[in-house]
Amino acid sequence: MASDQGPIVQSALLRGELVRLRKEKGMTQEQVARALEWSPSKLIRVEGGKNAITRTDLQALLLTYDVTSESKQERMQELARGARESAWWSTYKGEVSDDFLNFVGYAAGASYIRHFHNSIVPGLLQTREYAEVFSTGLVSQIIRARNVRMRIQRQEELAKREVPPKQHYILDEAVIRRHVGIKTDPAIMPRQLTRIADEAEQKDDMTVRVIPFSAGAHLGVYGPFTVLEFEGGLGDVLYMEGMTGPSSLITGDDQRVADYRDNFEVLLDEALSPEKSVQLLRETAEEMMT
Repeated sequence: MASDQGPIVQSALLRGELVRLRKEKGMTQEQVARALEWSPSKLIRVEGGKNAITRTDLQALLLTYDVTSESKQERMQELARGARESAWWSTYKGEVSDDFLNFVGYAAGASYIRHFHNSIVPGLLQTREYAEVFSTGLVSQIIRARNVRMRIQRQEELAKREVPPKQHYILDEAVIRRHVGIKTDPAIMPRQLTRIADEAEQKDDMTVRVIPFSAGAHLGVYGPFTVLEFEGGLGDVLYMEGMTGPSSLITGDDQRVADYRDNFEVLLDEALSPEKSVQLLRETAEEMMT
Protein backbone atom coordinates (compact mmCIF):
# COMPACT_ATOMS: atom_id res chain seq x y z
CA MET A 1 0.00 0.00 0.00
CA ALA A 2 1.38 3.39 -0.96
CA SER A 3 2.78 5.09 2.12
CA ASP A 4 2.03 8.54 0.72
CA GLN A 5 -1.69 8.08 1.30
CA GLY A 6 -1.20 9.57 4.74
CA PRO A 7 -2.14 8.33 8.23
CA ILE A 8 -5.89 9.00 8.08
CA VAL A 9 -6.44 6.93 4.94
CA GLN A 10 -4.08 4.16 6.03
CA SER A 11 -5.79 4.01 9.42
CA ALA A 12 -9.20 3.76 7.72
CA LEU A 13 -7.93 1.00 5.40
CA LEU A 14 -6.47 -0.92 8.33
CA ARG A 15 -9.63 -0.63 10.43
CA GLY A 16 -11.83 -1.64 7.53
CA GLU A 17 -9.71 -4.72 6.90
CA LEU A 18 -9.73 -5.73 10.58
CA VAL A 19 -13.52 -5.46 10.75
CA ARG A 20 -13.84 -7.48 7.54
CA LEU A 21 -11.55 -10.20 8.86
CA ARG A 22 -13.45 -10.43 12.15
CA LYS A 23 -16.80 -10.71 10.39
CA GLU A 24 -15.46 -13.33 7.96
CA LYS A 25 -14.37 -15.30 11.01
CA GLY A 26 -17.92 -15.01 12.35
CA MET A 27 -16.81 -13.44 15.63
CA THR A 28 -18.29 -10.58 17.64
CA GLN A 29 -16.13 -7.92 19.25
CA GLU A 30 -16.84 -9.50 22.66
CA GLN A 31 -15.69 -12.95 21.46
CA VAL A 32 -12.44 -11.56 20.07
CA ALA A 33 -11.80 -9.58 23.24
CA ARG A 34 -12.29 -12.71 25.38
CA ALA A 35 -9.99 -14.77 23.16
CA LEU A 36 -7.21 -12.19 23.53
CA GLU A 37 -8.00 -11.35 27.17
CA TRP A 38 -8.69 -7.76 26.20
CA SER A 39 -11.48 -5.54 27.44
CA PRO A 40 -14.20 -5.18 24.78
CA SER A 41 -13.66 -1.42 24.87
CA LYS A 42 -10.06 -1.88 23.68
CA LEU A 43 -11.15 -3.61 20.48
CA ILE A 44 -13.98 -1.11 19.99
CA ARG A 45 -11.47 1.75 20.20
CA VAL A 46 -9.10 0.01 17.78
CA GLU A 47 -11.82 -0.69 15.21
CA GLY A 48 -13.24 2.80 15.68
CA GLY A 49 -9.90 4.51 15.16
CA LYS A 50 -9.78 5.93 18.67
CA ASN A 51 -6.63 4.01 19.57
CA ALA A 52 -3.52 3.27 17.52
CA ILE A 53 -2.65 -0.41 17.44
CA THR A 54 0.75 -1.78 18.40
CA ARG A 55 2.64 -4.28 16.28
CA THR A 56 2.14 -6.96 18.96
CA ASP A 57 -1.61 -6.37 19.28
CA LEU A 58 -2.07 -6.38 15.51
CA GLN A 59 -0.17 -9.65 15.23
CA ALA A 60 -2.41 -11.16 17.92
CA LEU A 61 -5.53 -10.09 16.04
CA LEU A 62 -4.26 -11.48 12.75
CA LEU A 63 -3.49 -14.85 14.33
CA THR A 64 -6.97 -14.88 15.90
CA TYR A 65 -8.39 -14.35 12.42
CA ASP A 66 -6.15 -17.11 10.99
CA VAL A 67 -4.15 -14.72 8.84
CA THR A 68 -0.91 -16.68 8.51
CA SER A 69 0.41 -15.41 5.18
CA GLU A 70 3.61 -13.44 5.77
CA SER A 71 2.86 -11.08 2.89
CA LYS A 72 -0.65 -10.39 4.24
CA GLN A 73 0.69 -9.83 7.74
CA GLU A 74 3.39 -7.46 6.49
CA ARG A 75 0.87 -5.49 4.43
CA MET A 76 -1.28 -5.01 7.52
CA GLN A 77 1.74 -4.03 9.61
CA GLU A 78 2.71 -1.53 6.90
CA LEU A 79 -0.74 0.04 7.12
CA ALA A 80 -0.40 0.20 10.90
CA ARG A 81 2.99 1.91 10.63
CA GLY A 82 1.56 4.42 8.19
CA ALA A 83 -1.40 5.08 10.47
CA ARG A 84 0.97 5.96 13.33
CA GLU A 85 2.96 8.49 11.29
CA SER A 86 2.59 12.18 12.06
CA ALA A 87 0.66 14.20 9.48
CA TRP A 88 1.63 17.62 8.16
CA TRP A 89 -1.86 18.92 8.86
CA SER A 90 -1.55 18.06 12.58
CA THR A 91 0.26 21.40 13.05
CA TYR A 92 -3.10 23.09 12.44
CA LYS A 93 -4.93 21.10 15.13
CA GLY A 94 -6.76 23.41 17.50
CA GLU A 95 -6.78 26.16 14.90
CA VAL A 96 -9.01 24.44 12.33
CA SER A 97 -12.10 22.29 12.95
CA ASP A 98 -11.51 18.56 13.42
CA ASP A 99 -13.96 17.76 10.61
CA PHE A 100 -12.00 19.89 8.16
CA LEU A 101 -8.67 18.42 9.26
CA ASN A 102 -10.08 14.92 8.81
CA PHE A 103 -11.29 15.93 5.35
CA VAL A 104 -7.81 17.27 4.52
CA GLY A 105 -6.37 13.96 5.69
CA TYR A 106 -8.73 11.91 3.55
CA ALA A 107 -8.14 14.16 0.53
CA ALA A 108 -4.39 13.81 1.01
CA GLY A 109 -4.68 10.08 0.31
CA ALA A 110 -7.49 10.04 -2.25
CA SER A 111 -7.05 8.59 -5.72
CA TYR A 112 -9.85 10.72 -7.23
CA ILE A 113 -11.14 14.11 -6.09
CA ARG A 114 -14.47 15.31 -7.45
CA HIS A 115 -15.35 18.85 -6.37
CA PHE A 116 -18.15 21.28 -7.14
CA HIS A 117 -18.26 24.91 -6.05
CA ASN A 118 -20.89 27.52 -6.74
CA SER A 119 -19.26 30.68 -5.40
CA ILE A 120 -15.45 30.64 -5.00
CA VAL A 121 -12.42 28.96 -6.54
CA PRO A 122 -11.72 25.66 -4.71
CA GLY A 123 -8.82 25.79 -2.27
CA LEU A 124 -6.73 23.31 -4.25
CA LEU A 125 -6.88 25.64 -7.27
CA GLN A 126 -6.36 28.98 -5.55
CA THR A 127 -3.35 31.19 -6.14
CA ARG A 128 -1.71 32.65 -3.05
CA GLU A 129 -2.95 36.16 -3.81
CA TYR A 130 -6.53 34.95 -4.37
CA ALA A 131 -6.38 33.08 -1.04
CA GLU A 132 -5.05 36.21 0.67
CA VAL A 133 -7.96 38.31 -0.61
CA PHE A 134 -10.46 35.78 0.73
CA SER A 135 -8.76 35.82 4.13
CA THR A 136 -8.83 39.60 4.61
CA GLY A 137 -12.14 39.53 6.46
CA LEU A 138 -10.75 37.37 9.27
CA VAL A 139 -10.14 39.14 12.57
CA SER A 140 -6.52 38.23 13.17
CA GLN A 141 -3.53 38.59 10.87
CA ILE A 142 -2.22 35.34 12.35
CA ILE A 143 -5.43 33.53 11.40
CA ARG A 144 -5.34 35.04 7.92
CA ALA A 145 -1.75 33.92 7.38
CA ARG A 146 -2.56 30.44 8.71
CA ASN A 147 -5.49 29.97 6.35
CA VAL A 148 -3.45 31.00 3.33
CA ARG A 149 -0.49 28.85 4.39
CA MET A 150 -2.70 25.79 4.82
CA ARG A 151 -4.34 26.18 1.39
CA ILE A 152 -1.00 26.48 -0.35
CA GLN A 153 0.50 23.62 1.66
CA ARG A 154 -2.39 21.35 0.67
CA GLN A 155 -1.53 21.95 -2.98
CA GLU A 156 2.19 21.39 -2.43
CA GLU A 157 1.74 18.19 -0.43
CA LEU A 158 -0.66 16.74 -2.97
CA ALA A 159 1.84 17.42 -5.77
CA LYS A 160 4.52 15.48 -3.85
CA ARG A 161 2.63 12.20 -4.04
CA GLU A 162 4.18 9.53 -6.20
CA VAL A 163 0.89 9.18 -8.03
CA PRO A 164 -1.13 12.39 -7.56
CA PRO A 165 -4.90 11.97 -7.47
CA LYS A 166 -7.09 12.65 -10.46
CA GLN A 167 -8.92 15.92 -9.89
CA HIS A 168 -12.23 16.83 -11.50
CA TYR A 169 -13.71 20.24 -10.79
CA ILE A 170 -17.07 21.70 -11.73
CA LEU A 171 -17.46 25.44 -11.23
CA ASP A 172 -20.57 27.53 -11.55
CA GLU A 173 -20.01 30.47 -13.90
CA ALA A 174 -20.52 32.76 -10.87
CA VAL A 175 -17.15 31.53 -9.56
CA ILE A 176 -15.24 32.84 -12.56
CA ARG A 177 -17.27 36.03 -13.07
CA ARG A 178 -16.75 37.40 -9.55
CA HIS A 179 -13.84 39.85 -9.89
CA VAL A 180 -12.06 38.93 -6.67
CA GLY A 181 -9.40 41.46 -5.71
CA ILE A 182 -10.68 44.24 -7.95
CA LYS A 183 -10.39 46.82 -5.13
CA THR A 184 -6.73 46.03 -4.45
CA ASP A 185 -5.29 44.59 -7.66
CA PRO A 186 -7.60 44.03 -10.67
CA ALA A 187 -5.12 41.51 -12.09
CA ILE A 188 -5.56 39.02 -9.23
CA MET A 189 -8.64 37.32 -10.71
CA PRO A 190 -7.40 37.24 -14.31
CA ARG A 191 -4.19 35.60 -13.12
CA GLN A 192 -6.24 33.13 -11.10
CA LEU A 193 -8.40 32.21 -14.09
CA THR A 194 -5.38 31.91 -16.37
CA ARG A 195 -3.68 29.57 -13.93
CA ILE A 196 -6.75 27.33 -13.77
CA ALA A 197 -6.93 27.26 -17.58
CA ASP A 198 -3.22 26.50 -17.89
CA GLU A 199 -3.34 23.65 -15.38
CA ALA A 200 -6.48 22.18 -16.94
CA GLU A 201 -4.71 22.09 -20.32
CA GLN A 202 -1.32 20.92 -19.10
CA LYS A 203 -2.19 18.34 -16.44
CA ASP A 204 -3.49 14.98 -17.61
CA ASP A 205 -4.91 14.28 -14.15
CA MET A 206 -6.96 17.49 -13.89
CA THR A 207 -10.26 18.42 -15.54
CA VAL A 208 -12.17 21.66 -15.07
CA ARG A 209 -15.74 22.16 -16.29
CA VAL A 210 -17.88 25.29 -16.01
CA ILE A 211 -21.67 25.35 -15.73
CA PRO A 212 -22.77 28.44 -17.70
CA PHE A 213 -25.47 30.82 -16.52
CA SER A 214 -27.51 29.70 -19.53
CA ALA A 215 -27.97 26.29 -17.85
CA GLY A 216 -30.35 27.94 -15.39
CA ALA A 217 -31.02 26.40 -11.98
CA HIS A 218 -29.18 23.18 -11.16
CA LEU A 219 -28.45 20.86 -8.23
CA GLY A 220 -25.31 22.80 -7.34
CA VAL A 221 -27.29 25.79 -6.07
CA TYR A 222 -27.61 23.94 -2.74
CA GLY A 223 -23.91 24.35 -2.02
CA PRO A 224 -20.37 23.11 -2.64
CA PHE A 225 -19.30 19.52 -2.01
CA THR A 226 -16.43 17.10 -2.55
CA VAL A 227 -16.53 13.35 -3.16
CA LEU A 228 -13.29 11.46 -2.52
CA GLU A 229 -12.52 8.05 -3.99
CA PHE A 230 -9.75 5.72 -2.79
CA GLU A 231 -7.74 2.70 -3.79
CA GLY A 232 -7.52 -0.30 -1.50
CA GLY A 233 -11.18 -0.96 -0.78
CA LEU A 234 -11.98 2.14 1.26
CA GLY A 235 -15.45 3.55 0.58
CA ASP A 236 -16.01 7.04 -0.81
CA VAL A 237 -16.05 10.05 1.50
CA LEU A 238 -18.32 13.07 1.14
CA TYR A 239 -17.53 16.54 2.44
CA MET A 240 -20.28 19.16 2.31
CA GLU A 241 -19.02 22.69 2.84
CA GLY A 242 -21.20 24.81 5.09
CA MET A 243 -21.17 28.30 3.63
CA THR A 244 -23.70 29.55 6.20
CA GLY A 245 -23.54 26.73 8.76
CA PRO A 246 -21.39 23.81 9.89
CA SER A 247 -19.66 21.60 7.33
CA SER A 248 -20.17 17.84 7.31
CA LEU A 249 -17.75 14.96 6.75
CA ILE A 250 -19.66 11.80 5.83
CA THR A 251 -18.11 8.36 5.53
CA GLY A 252 -19.28 4.79 5.39
CA ASP A 253 -22.56 3.59 3.92
CA ASP A 254 -24.50 6.83 4.38
CA GLN A 255 -26.86 7.19 1.41
CA ARG A 256 -25.82 10.82 0.96
CA VAL A 257 -22.41 9.70 -0.30
CA ALA A 258 -24.01 7.85 -3.22
CA ASP A 259 -26.53 10.66 -3.76
CA TYR A 260 -23.85 13.32 -4.13
CA ARG A 261 -21.73 11.08 -6.33
CA ASP A 262 -24.76 10.88 -8.60
CA ASN A 263 -25.34 14.64 -8.28
CA PHE A 264 -21.82 15.26 -9.57
CA GLU A 265 -22.61 13.26 -12.71
CA VAL A 266 -25.85 15.21 -13.18
CA LEU A 267 -23.92 18.49 -12.88
CA LEU A 268 -21.50 17.28 -15.54
CA ASP A 269 -24.40 17.08 -17.96
CA GLU A 270 -25.07 20.80 -17.34
CA ALA A 271 -21.43 21.83 -17.79
CA LEU A 272 -19.53 22.97 -20.84
CA SER A 273 -16.97 20.59 -22.34
CA PRO A 274 -13.41 20.81 -20.94
CA GLU A 275 -12.30 22.66 -24.07
CA LYS A 276 -15.13 25.19 -23.99
CA SER A 277 -14.66 25.64 -20.25
CA VAL A 278 -11.00 26.55 -20.72
CA GLN A 279 -11.98 28.92 -23.51
CA LEU A 280 -14.50 30.64 -21.23
CA LEU A 281 -11.90 30.92 -18.46
CA ARG A 282 -9.46 32.65 -20.81
CA GLU A 283 -12.09 34.92 -22.33
CA THR A 284 -13.27 35.99 -18.89
CA ALA A 285 -9.70 36.70 -17.79
CA GLU A 286 -9.17 38.88 -20.85
CA GLU A 287 -12.43 40.77 -20.25
CA MET A 288 -11.35 41.54 -16.68
CA MET A 289 -8.09 43.04 -17.90
CA THR A 290 -9.75 45.50 -20.27
